[in-house]
Amino acid sequence: QQTRVATVIPYFLKWIDRFPDVHALANATQDEVNDLWAGLGYYRRAANLRRGAQAVVSQFGGEIPRTVGLLKRIPGIGDYTAGAVASIAFGEPVPVVDGN
Repeated sequence: QQTRVATVIPYFLKWIDRFPDVHALANATQDEVNDLWAGLGYYRRAANLRRGAQAVVSQFGGEIPRTVGLLKRIPGIGDYTAGAVASIAFGEPVPVVDGN
């Protein structure tokens, strides 16, 4: 299922207003996260975002790790996402393979 950008923008703006940083998301309840996610479907993504934020705060002091190995320790991040984040955000020379 694909979601159009125009559909997501209002959700994104509400999300950023309520959770301006990783600490705010990590400290939120799952009900708060789900309330803002309502209408987007696939609530597992919302749960993984919150769990991921909690891991970033507790394991990495609130800073996103820069390497594939450390990124993969965050709940919800697998090989593809870890490689994409490490290479795009941090310039790490790692391969990214999409199996789709």
